[in-house]
Parts: sequence; C-alpha cells; structure tokens
Amino acid sequence: MLTVSDPKVAVSRLPIGLDEAIHIEKASVQYRVPHERIPTFKEYMIRKLQGKVRHHLFWALKDVNLSVHRGEVFGLIGPNGAGKSTLLKLIARVLRPTEGRVVVRGRVSPLLEMGAGFHAELTGRENVYLNGTILGFTRREIDAKFDHIVDFAELWDFIDAPLRTYSSGMWARLGFAVATDVDPDVLIVDELLSVGDESFQRKSAARIEAFREQGVTILLVSHNMETIASICQRAAWLEHGKLMAVGQVADVVAEYRKNQPH
Repeated sequence: MLTVSDPKVAVSRLPIGLDEAIHIEKASVQYRVPHERIPTFKEYMIRKLQGKVRHHLFWALKDVNLSVHRGEVFGLIGPNGAGKSTLLKLIARVLRPTEGRVVVRGRVSPLLEMGAGFHAELTGRENVYLNGTILGFTRREIDAKFDHIVDFAELWDFIDAPLRTYSSGMWARLGFAVATDVDPDVLIVDELLSVGDESFQRKSAARIEAFREQGVTILLVSHNMETIASICQRAAWLEHGKLMAVGQVADVVAEYRKNQPH
C-alpha cells in the first residue's frame, strides 16, 4: 500500500512495535547556512567577530515519520539534495534531530562514505585500527578481525603504506572491508555496490546478500531504480526534505518516476 505523507497531521508519541528495527517519529533537521560562501575558517572567524556573518535557516528534513521492520530490505530514493544523507546520519546516530525522535534497535553498521573516518597520513594498518575503534571495537577485537579485513580488501602489499598513496578504489575497498566485518542488526548502504573493480563489486554484493540471508535489516539508498526494485521489499521517496510516499517498492518507484521532470 502506498501512503503519502501529510506534514499537517499531528503525530502522537507512538509506541515502538516489537518488529520495528527503525522508528522515526516527526523527525526534522535544521541547519544554519551562511548567506555567502566564506573560503577559509580564519576569514569566517574574523567576519563572525565583526558581526558580518549572516545566516539563513534551512530544513534538510521536515516532519519525517517512518518505520522499518526487523529483517526488512528497505529502499530510500529521491533526487540529489532530497535529504537522504541527512536521514541516514540520523539512523547511524551521527546526527541528532532538531525535532522529533529516532529510535534504532541494535548495532548499526553505516556504509555512508567509504573511509570517512580514515586519515590520509596514517598507514592502512593504522587506519583499520582507527576505524575499528570508531565503530566501537576493542583492540583485541580488531586484532582478531585484522587478517580477515585485509584478505577481503586484497591489500596485503599496501597495508603498511600511507593511505595518501592509495588509489580511490583501494581506499574504498579498505573502507568497505572494515565497515562490513561486523555482526550488525541494521546495515546502511549508500550507493556502495559500485565499490572497486568488477571482481570486488561481486564480492561486495555477495557480502550484502549474506547479511540479507541472516535477517539483518538493510537500508539501501540508490539512484538506480532497477537495483532498488530487485533487492528491496518496500521503499520510501524523499523530496526537498519531506517524505512523499512509503509503500511497496514498485508503487513508490512508479510514483517517483511519474513526478520527475523528463
């Protein structure tokens, strides 16, 4: 069933169902954006002290209500700037909503930007430990995972070289290997099935499929409607920070396509 959101409808503080992995209730995120682009942080601070920085308020998300079931493969679609990345950061607990609430049950593994927590001057080995720590693992746990991570990334020849010497594909492979060497309850995948070369893409897709078979809740964001339609059971369409529709994936994709400019 396809449902269209109505931000004018008040939502009570709904109880969270036992089958829900993600519960988003009237969530909004507001940013303060400078009126003009300021090239450096130093110049920004000078202007700020002089009282010359003017901002406007921007709602990246507004009144989003969404429920994702345990073990569901759920698609999130929408054009660039729709608020998809902001919503993913709420679910990944990177951001807190300005208004409303977001409840996520269990361990979340967010594949948002490959190697987003990496440092270019550190070696691949050091970055594995750094990123693993960010994901909440102890040194002993990372020790146990290390060989498996590097095997999957196929980077033994470069693991002790600084990341600044890596190609973008190598960087992405290491990021994917670290982020997916977990036992998540919720897996967030943001346009990452195209990581690396064709062989590595097959390995990546197989690992995601293994999570799916284990009953992990998967939230998949993609601009490829065929990918969404083939993998997901339900989907949601975001546009200008508002949830436009939620329902069976074929219905949501059809509605989205019908409303896009040709």
